[in-house]
Amino acid sequence: MAKNKKKKLPLAYQPIGFVLSWAGGALAGMAFRKAWMVIRHEEDAPDALDPDRSWGEILLAAAVQGAIFATVRSAVDRTGAKAIARSTGVWPATDKGGRD
Repeated sequence: MAKNKKKKLPLAYQPIGFVLSWAGGALAGMAFRKAWMVIRHEEDAPDALDPDRSWGEILLAAAVQGAIFATVRSAVDRTGAKAIARSTGVWPATDKGGRD
């Protein structure tokens, strides 16, 4: 029976994972805006198609944003997985690999 539960849990975890990912994305967006304000003292990060911005500004913004989003995504995924494992006794991933 535990084997069937293990197969069904990832599907049951998907809606929870979706909500956690959405919340994590919102949190990461807020963190990025605050970080950009500290780094460049600007409210808006440069857009890649903005002709008035340099390559350095564009790439710095992309690197900072990517690092923040990856960190928040990993923290949210890990927290959700640990909560599911604590409450059900089963890890929500069927394999040992990552999300991607």
